[in-house]
Amino acid sequence: MSIFNGLAINTSGLALERLKLDTISTNIANVNTTRTAEGGPYKRKSVEFSENLKNAQQTDSTGTQLKGTPQSYGVKVTGIQTDNTEKTSYDPSNPDADKNGYVRMSNVNMADEMVDMIQAMRTYEANTSAAEMNKTMLKKALEISKD
Repeated sequence: MSIFNGLAINTSGLALERLKLDTISTNIANVNTTRTAEGGPYKRKSVEFSENLKNAQQTDSTGTQLKGTPQSYGVKVTGIQTDNTEKTSYDPSNPDADKNGYVRMSNVNMADEMVDMIQAMRTYEANTSAAEMNKTMLKKALEISKD
């Protein structure tokens, strides 16, 4: 395991939270969008992710390569999911209304988006703090090795 693995893990977390914030801001910007290029209303998007596991390389005393044990190297984005739930509103004056006066609306909930945004911001701040601690530890290790 490298001494820089901690920084790599923090970096993957920062990248994930940035993508989450970008996705949330897109959702908020389209909260009232009833017509998209694909047709129909805007559909809420969310980021899917998982732990990034890699097998650690190990050798025995004779130099033979052994099967490594999985170790965490942070997180990885596995996709962006679209929420296909339907939401309608009665507004016969809207140009997108059907013959009964109902409009298919975006399924974005502002309260949920704000909660998700605050959570992503706090997680980003935690990753930033952890990265700073990693840098401080590496600096101290260099200072110790000077003497």
